[in-house]
Amino acid sequence: MTKNKPRIPSGFIEYLPAEQIEFNRLLDIVRSTYESYGFLPLDTPVMELSDVLLAKGGGETEQQVYRFERGHNDLSLRFDLTVPLARYVATHENELTFPFYSYHIGKVYRAERPQRGRFREFYQCDIDIIGSNSHHVDSIPPTVINEIFEKFAFGEFTIRLNNRMILNGFFEELGLHEVSSGVLRLIDKMEKISTDELNNELEKLNLTKEQIEQVLNFTGISGNNNQIIERLNAQDIKSETFKKGVIKLQMLISALRDMGVPESRFQIDLKIARGLDYYTGTVYETILNDYPELGSVCSGGRYDNLAGTYTDTELPGVGISIGLTRLFYQLKEAGVINPNRQALADTVIMPLSEEQMPQALTAASKLRSLGIATMLYTENNDLKRKLRYADRIGFRYAVLIGKDETEKNSISIKDMGSGKTSLLGIDDAVKLILSNGSI
Repeated sequence: MTKNKPRIPSGFIEYLPAEQIEFNRLLDIVRSTYESYGFLPLDTPVMELSDVLLAKGGGETEQQVYRFERGHNDLSLRFDLTVPLARYVATHENELTFPFYSYHIGKVYRAERPQRGRFREFYQCDIDIIGSNSHHVDSIPPTVINEIFEKFAFGEFTIRLNNRMILNGFFEELGLHEVSSGVLRLIDKMEKISTDELNNELEKLNLTKEQIEQVLNFTGISGNNNQIIERLNAQDIKSETFKKGVIKLQMLISALRDMGVPESRFQIDLKIARGLDYYTGTVYETILNDYPELGSVCSGGRYDNLAGTYTDTELPGVGISIGLTRLFYQLKEAGVINPNRQALADTVIMPLSEEQMPQALTAASKLRSLGIATMLYTENNDLKRKLRYADRIGFRYAVLIGKDETEKNSISIKDMGSGKTSLLGIDDAVKLILSNGSI
């Protein structure tokens, strides 16, 4: 019979155990840090009703959605976690307490063309604070990100900050209010396209050469955070939107300092716009300093009305998202992540024959009851093959139980690092394993 070749769809990914262990370690860092700041877990169905998920309709997003019919249902796979969050909040509005601190970690699906680091199925890790107009909460997402990336230990990073009110106020001053959304999207792409391409695209929006020069000069304002604030305050711009944006940005910088985020890790950058329409205030993007070619590895911002598509209740908030699948892939490709841990248990118990299995089962249960992750090896083969298995998986200790060990009510414990073996009573073996000591 012809065998069906095992394969997965293009744009999807699966990991070998060592890779999955490392991915889960990073995922655990994200989850535990989110929870330490008081964010509450939520999950939503991977599938939503299409008319609900795509309520806004149109655009590139709808073309990337996996959509299908089953019975009388028109269903779509979620393409991000923000729209399902909006639906969730609107659904449970009367059961939630606001401001609602939530985190959502899950897979999302986009039917876009696969390429290096871009997948059709991938994990996003989002936090959102919903139902708050307080400017103080804007400092919480970047503070959380600072802690997470510090724990990741991928090297130094920079959280780039801006406020859409500053850009919108500046556009008002130039008379560009009607095309401000288009200009924002182009500013968001400035670092990905050439100056000529940018100029051509701005000209298509009917900007004059003078206006283009003003936009480029303004977004090019540089210096340290204090210097940029000073230069913004020195601008002869009468727009109240602009002035409010500068004040909010200044308060954000002050709050991050108060929260203990190192100044070297956050920087005002007027080119950060976040092209999505729903952002209305503070915006963030994070880059790894040693790997700028990766682009933004974490982004987000403030929005005025998260669930306006589903409810008349205004639900402002702020959020940020880590695209963990893409980040993991890129850092693995760059050699920053080198997954090599094959085992989650440090200890494997290996009875040398079937007669020793009862003692092995008892020993394994005792070790686990004491908090020692322990695997039981059950295959009936010779000692050489048993130890080869322990070495390949990467166990720290191999506990050997043979006839002599059974008669002496003890175990032989082999340190797989040093290669030394010692005959110990079970209590002494537990002390050794718990201390992670060498024989």
